[in-house]
Amino acid sequence: MLLITFVVLFVLPAVESDVATKPAPPRPLSYRPNNPCCWPKPRNCADLYRSGVHINGVYHIYPLREDQPAAVFCDMTTDGGGWTVFQKRFNGEVDFYRGWNDYKIGFGSVFREYWWGNDKLHQITSQEPQQLRVDLSDFSGLSRFAKYSSFGVGDAAGKYRASVGGYSGNAGDSFSFVNGMRFSTKDVDNDIYPKSCAQIFKGGNWYTKCHGSNLNGLYKHGKTTTYADSMCWNAWHGYYYSLQTSEMKIRPVNF
Repeated sequence: MLLITFVVLFVLPAVESDVATKPAPPRPLSYRPNNPCCWPKPRNCADLYRSGVHINGVYHIYPLREDQPAAVFCDMTTDGGGWTVFQKRFNGEVDFYRGWNDYKIGFGSVFREYWWGNDKLHQITSQEPQQLRVDLSDFSGLSRFAKYSSFGVGDAAGKYRASVGGYSGNAGDSFSFVNGMRFSTKDVDNDIYPKSCAQIFKGGNWYTKCHGSNLNGLYKHGKTTTYADSMCWNAWHGYYYSLQTSEMKIRPVNF
């Protein structure tokens, strides 16, 4: 039985940190170069899991090319593991009310809060069919999840159009509405509402007219007095409640 060896490498971060004043986090684990046990390189966290990596953490994967590593948090324990986490929020330290280019390339820190980047999302979802899981928790310690049997993101030319369907879970369905929608930010309006949903609701999202969930909205604490501009999931707690944590993650359908 072959053993997979990991070493710490110095690499450019996959996403840019907003918390530059904090101590540098540990660097992601990566395959040792030219080790024959480690080829082909993992395209996603599911590939890592299949290779015997079953511990949550930040790892290098290669969604674009085998010479282009990208660091990402891998959830290796939830619902069978193998999840590539592309959105993570838990305390509001990172501002998610950002422009198009930030959402395109990604922002935050994969060791903390972040959006992984629409370019990488497109690349990884175009390689093979993906499923989506959304994990949520509130300020009372309750947790819910929503799972979608299919999820994909189109390319930049098509404005990262989403495809999603096949809901199951206990959070209620507040995301199927984005099916067929293009991504919108405060400076690029691709929704179907006369005004900019991203500007009104302070986030980046596949807005329609406007949303059933706003997980990239403003980070607040529980009940709010403003309508639908916080990190909300309408089917659970409605539009006047901001959740405490959110994770959006993908995994191959055939995992």
